[in-house]
Amino acid sequence: MAEHVIAVYPGTFDPITLGHEDMIRRASQMFGQVVVGVATAHHKKTMFTLEQRLAMAREVFSDVPNVSVASFDGLVRDFVVAQNAKVMVRGLRSGTDFDYEFQLAGMNKHLLPHAETVFLTPSAETMFISSTLVREIATLGGDEVRKFVSPTVLKELLAQIKR
Repeated sequence: MAEHVIAVYPGTFDPITLGHEDMIRRASQMFGQVVVGVATAHHKKTMFTLEQRLAMAREVFSDVPNVSVASFDGLVRDFVVAQNAKVMVRGLRSGTDFDYEFQLAGMNKHLLPHAETVFLTPSAETMFISSTLVREIATLGGDEVRKFVSPTVLKELLAQIKR
């Protein structure tokens, strides 16, 4: 483990899924500190408020001492600098993800030369999970959604749909 290296794992986490959880827990074994950066996401219509997404992520990782959760607004670059991080962790589920993430990593390297992007692939059990699909399944009443999120997130997801 890189004891003194701070890594940022940015995303919208609307909601945080078992796929996110898998990669963040694995990143926590590689880096001294992992900061889960929950984006305000003004450009997206989120199901959950920023406060709800922060609370769910904090609960999910309450058992991992070197994982913290913080919100950010604006460029990820500025959040990485504010956290004194040297690494940005990103997940790759497919070739489509790779094309987008590769371009994003190149731009981030240009904007923030001292930081590196590290790509993690999800486990075989979680590689097909996306927040978008989780929201859709839950909204349409699919009970299978419980297989894709933690019990904490499931409770919030079902409550949100009832509202």
